[in-house]
Parts: sequence; C-alpha cells; structure tokens
Amino acid sequence: MKQLPTLFLDRDGVLNVRPPGDYVKTPAEWIPVPGLEDAMQQLSTAFGRIVVVTNQAGIGKELMTEADLAEVHRKMLDIIESAGGRIDAIYYCPHRREEGCNCRKPAPGMALRAKVDFPDMDFTNSWIAGDSISDMEFGLRLGMKTVLIHGKTEEAERLAEMPLDFRFDSLADFATMIADYDC
Repeated sequence: MKQLPTLFLDRDGVLNVRPPGDYVKTPAEWIPVPGLEDAMQQLSTAFGRIVVVTNQAGIGKELMTEADLAEVHRKMLDIIESAGGRIDAIYYCPHRREEGCNCRKPAPGMALRAKVDFPDMDFTNSWIAGDSISDMEFGLRLGMKTVLIHGKTEEAERLAEMPLDFRFDSLADFATMIADYDC
C-alpha cells in the first residue's frame, strides 16, 4: 500500500493572517485564515503526516518568548483539532536571519529534525505549502512538491519566476484541489 505523503506547512500567511510588518506574539493576535477549519480537515485526510515549519525571529528579537509561542500554538492546535483536523508536529526557528543558523528556512534544519522524529519520512514524497520565497526554496532543496499560497506581496516578482508545482489563492483552495488529487 502506498504511503500517504507528508505535508509541511508554513504558519504565518498560510494558517493564520499575517500581520503586516509585525509578529504574532499572543494568542489574541493569531487569527485563522478564512476556511482554515475545513481546509485542515480535508488535508488531514489527504496527507499521512502534517508538520508545521515556521521561522519565529520574534523570539530572537526578544519581542516574545518561547512560552508565548507555545500559547499561540496551543490556540492554533485547539482550533484545528476541534474542526477534525490535525497537526502531527510543529518545528520552529527562533533565530534572526543574520544568525545564519541551519534551522531557519530556507535551510533544511527543521525538515531534518522532523526526519529524526519520523524516520519513515521521505522528502520526495512530501509537499510544502507556504507563502514566501524561503518556503519554496526549502521545499525545492529537499525535492518536495511546492505549493505557493497567495505569496508575500513584496516577493511577488521573484515568486512569479520560480518553478513551482502549484499556486493557490488560499489554503482552502489547495485543500479543495487535493481532495481530488492522487498524491
């Protein structure tokens, strides 16, 4: 029997509304994107594993703590799980861009940590859904199928030139497509 693929999801701009020029620092600031609950229910059926990979430089900039981030993620998980969806793991990079760590997307560190936790994971049987160049480069480097969700406005020109597998206006649109797609 064919193993269902893994879905890697970016957080801000994909699962929740991205606050312009700011970070989500509290649960009150984490606002789900329209259609999140239904989308995550559909994606949970189509994918064998769902993993969130998110850069969270707000921690490195001391705008929030890891405890604050845990509270934000608890709200996210509560909303998704109460709708019948799931997230199997969350990985985050707390570092600022200039620190040059191996866990900040587009570097592969978070995917490599996921592979340690889930040894049967196959990156070539995985997808990444994100809204930024770093998300798409992360997936391309690891041989994943790439799904651009709308895209950051400031990166639109460069994103338009990237050789991506799919482009959607929303996570809900992606979930609708994947329901009829043979992964």
